[in-house]
Amino acid sequence: MTTPTPGTPPLADKPSWLDTLKVYLEPAPLRMLSLGFSAGLPLALVFGTFFFWLREAGIDRTTIGYLSWVGLAYTFKWTWSPLVDRLPIPILTRALGRRRSWLVVSQLVIAAGLVGMAFNDPKLALLPAVWCAVAVAFGSATQDIALDAFRIESADSEHQAALSATYLAGYRLAMIWSGAGALVVAARAEVPNAALYQHGAWQTAYLVMAASMLPGLLTVFLSKEPVHRALPASRNALEWLKGALVEPFADFLKRYGRQALLILALIAVYRISDVVLGIMAYPFFVDMGFTKEEVAAVSKVYGVIMTLLGAFLGGAMALRFGVMRVLMLGALLSAATNLLYGWLSSRGHDIGALVFVISADNLAGGIATSAFIAYMSSLTNVNYSATQYALFSSMMLLLPKFLAGYSGLFVDHYGYNSFFMTTALMGVPVIGLVWLAMQAKSPPSPREMVVNSS
Repeated sequence: MTTPTPGTPPLADKPSWLDTLKVYLEPAPLRMLSLGFSAGLPLALVFGTFFFWLREAGIDRTTIGYLSWVGLAYTFKWTWSPLVDRLPIPILTRALGRRRSWLVVSQLVIAAGLVGMAFNDPKLALLPAVWCAVAVAFGSATQDIALDAFRIESADSEHQAALSATYLAGYRLAMIWSGAGALVVAARAEVPNAALYQHGAWQTAYLVMAASMLPGLLTVFLSKEPVHRALPASRNALEWLKGALVEPFADFLKRYGRQALLILALIAVYRISDVVLGIMAYPFFVDMGFTKEEVAAVSKVYGVIMTLLGAFLGGAMALRFGVMRVLMLGALLSAATNLLYGWLSSRGHDIGALVFVISADNLAGGIATSAFIAYMSSLTNVNYSATQYALFSSMMLLLPKFLAGYSGLFVDHYGYNSFFMTTALMGVPVIGLVWLAMQAKSPPSPREMVVNSS
């Protein structure tokens, strides 16, 4: 008798394709579409779009490269995730609940930070704009902690892939708006026949982006607080710290034992190929002679649409074939598509080749990310969902973000072809780790443990 691969549903339990796709019309996935938009909006505004603004303002490439480390705020969010998991916010938590109150506060911080960026001209004073970007990144990371917990607690493990797919869809739609949309708004706000760099145009764009946080804020107010288990009362500060800081990590290690090291290693490197390559994508497109309009149209619109297709395809395949098989497919595709950038470098200014490469890369990224989010969600215990998922998502970015900060130096020394080949080779260990994880015996999920003990 053949033992099913862990994470793969039995053949008899497989739903029809029509029933599988109907899951996207349920209220919980639709809410995640809007909330995913709020999560995806800040990212480009402190990275790609912001770097475009800085370069236009005359900031040198070396400085811009180091400023990519603003994103390390996302990698250390596990340090304050226990507070988001347990600490009530005066007045708001009583009115909205634990998850929604933290969502509201973090979204307001993001909006305020974007307004601050709008009113600070980096050409005149870089530091104030950077500090506002740090505030946006911190608010965005905090929103991710609360939102991941909100998503995990809003559905059972079987529906996490669907929620992940609609979350990713909203996330990518926001990246279209904060990427291509912000560039278009800034371009339309420019004064004709004036200087090339106009701070007023960027100010308008970032004020519009700050206002774009309103739909997510409204969704939070109209949503219900998810049902979660009541936390035991703490008798003193030491007991509270133990429950908030120690128990979430001890729970994970206790449930997975030695397998925990394999899981953490997989999480730490799964996205390394895409993240390291992504920092050099904009300089590469510029060096290849593609214009701002061409990059906006292909990369920030068409490419993101392909990511959405990949996300929905990945979510549906995970429901039908199991998360682990799709995780392996995503690892293979992510490594392989990085090689296409080397091929693109030999084509020169070829729009057709750019469309093909961006399409393949984003389709692969959508499949991989949808499965990866579902995989990490399945590892969490509902009692510590915010803290544990924050740990996973922080580890997911720490090593890739750190290495990405040196990507410009690598390209300067060895060229783009060597860089793209190296990022593809980074995916080889990932494939091996996914294979090992597929062979490992999976313990009962935290949700199954809760049901069985009740």
